[in-house]
Amino acid sequence: MNDEIQTIEKTGKKARAGKRAAAGKGKAAKPAKAGKGKAAAEAKAPPATLAEKRLAKRKRLAEANTVTFLMETDVRKFVTAAAREAGMDVAPFMQKLVETYVIDNAPAGDALAKRLAAKRAVLDRIVDISREIDKAGGFDEHFILSVMKRAATDATFQANYDAAVDADTADERALARAKAPINQQMGRLIKRAAGAKSKRDENGKIQRAQVTGEVISTYTLLERA
Repeated sequence: MNDEIQTIEKTGKKARAGKRAAAGKGKAAKPAKAGKGKAAAEAKAPPATLAEKRLAKRKRLAEANTVTFLMETDVRKFVTAAAREAGMDVAPFMQKLVETYVIDNAPAGDALAKRLAAKRAVLDRIVDISREIDKAGGFDEHFILSVMKRAATDATFQANYDAAVDADTADERALARAKAPINQQMGRLIKRAAGAKSKRDENGKIQRAQVTGEVISTYTLLERA
């Protein structure tokens, strides 16, 4: 009994500490924070596969290589008109301007400048062939394939294409990565040069075709815009 009275009558630090300890015993344990649980789950997650790492790396590079900037209205109108006259959309036209600067200002014999010059020759030739075939009445839904077949018979075009994708030194995987963007660019330029649009099915899905033994393996079917 005396012990109980002594504990109650003491009002110093010891009493307050006792109250906090008693209160702590009565409370339920706090749940773990969501952040800690998430970190634990991530720690237990299996390591990324090699393919996943490559995909993540390509995504980071794509983000780093994407440049966004604002132009004055009059500048945009001027560039848009110039792009239209060249049979191009604004974005690839601007890309061409930047690459042309690299070609013109790189040191003599620079490997990057040589590759970009070859790429530029490929894309310019594709536009010319597209216009030639379209003018001759050769437009149909397989127009992209028709243009690519014609281009493949041109030895100069083929040499420039091989230089643009580094076909002589690149391994199979690197070659596939190099071909993808330039082939996509050619497809867009062919479509633009013919004043066409992608053909869609009744559900609005873009229609594509596959082919073997050609520079391209898949292509979009076209129709007049």
